[in-house]
Amino acid sequence: NYNPRATLMATAYINIGSNTGDRRSNIERAAACIAASFMPGKTIRSQMTETEPWGYSSPNAFLNLGIATDIGDTPPLVAFRMLMAIQDSICSAAHRDSTGAYIDRIIDIDLIAIDDTVIDTPELTLPHPRMHLRDFVVRPMLELCPEWVHPLLNKTILEIAQTYK
Repeated sequence: NYNPRATLMATAYINIGSNTGDRRSNIERAAACIAASFMPGKTIRSQMTETEPWGYSSPNAFLNLGIATDIGDTPPLVAFRMLMAIQDSICSAAHRDSTGAYIDRIIDIDLIAIDDTVIDTPELTLPHPRMHLRDFVVRPMLELCPEWVHPLLNKTILEIAQTYK
């Protein structure tokens, strides 16, 4: 089995979600594109989880999948843009309405973290600024790499997950 922490290359933690259309197929397509774009054979997946929408109300539950993938020496901003290109290739519809509120979506790909990298720019913030508030992100991260430490909160993903119990 591939251990994402047993490499000197950078490991990206990604969350894929879908709450409309064929959710499982949407996620599988995104996961396959991600694995093919970085290092096939060096990608691990969490179990899919079903959760209620976060930050808005909808009758459509989300399926979510966490991925850890070796991105080699790909710079974080390049990796982020690659993920956004994959997302747009599946569905380029907006993820918010005209007021800025979240809406249902066919696919949503979030770059959650790259190892202990901290970035805060208008285009990219790592780790994802709301990751620790979202159980649908924390549970897959816990499965993928329970010893991962949030570089700003200085807590393991296990310690963060315990706040949900």
